[in-house]
Amino acid sequence: MSVTKQQVLDAFHFRCATRYYDPARKISKEDFDYILELGRLSPSSVGSEPWQFLVIQNPELRQALKPVSWGMATQLDDASHVVVILANKNMRYDSEDFRANLERRGLTEEQIQTNMVTYQRFQTQHINVLENDRTLFDWASKQTYIALANMMTGAAFIGIDSCPIEGFNYAEVNRILAQTGAYNADKYAVSVAVTFGYRAKDIRPKARKPLNEIVHWIE
Repeated sequence: MSVTKQQVLDAFHFRCATRYYDPARKISKEDFDYILELGRLSPSSVGSEPWQFLVIQNPELRQALKPVSWGMATQLDDASHVVVILANKNMRYDSEDFRANLERRGLTEEQIQTNMVTYQRFQTQHINVLENDRTLFDWASKQTYIALANMMTGAAFIGIDSCPIEGFNYAEVNRILAQTGAYNADKYAVSVAVTFGYRAKDIRPKARKPLNEIVHWIE
């Protein structure tokens, strides 16, 4: 690896929430494939990979989303790419998707059964996410934010701007997107959205709390 610490910090300082994009500038296919690959390669709890990525490029669909997406109304017009990240609604330890993930790792049936016992204990006793459908979905959604952060940071490394978005009516966005038939709406629901492109104007440098206010050492 030849990336320096300063280059990493520079990318973090460059990345700011971009509300207004230059509509004339578009991200190349090569660069956007790279951003999507960063999402695909992201880590997730117990290797669950509970995500799907919807790339919303259809102009009519973007316009349909605007009335219920106050947090990205202008970006739906101007962003080069709009991504809605979906989360699996039933990522239980005993689900078909969970088993498929274990099989993808090349585990034997005995190893799969051992892992499922461990994950059952993890989900039912340690993090208690099987209490109801919402707690299970929220756990899956947490994983999508790891992919979200990696995609935005990786984009910043190559000079591409982004903005994470939760500002929309989730029920309505789920309804509109489900009508596209692009994914299994019984299985997945909207977790978060993110836009990508090139900023239309300078952005005020980000403000963050100083390190000594947020880090506590226990020695």
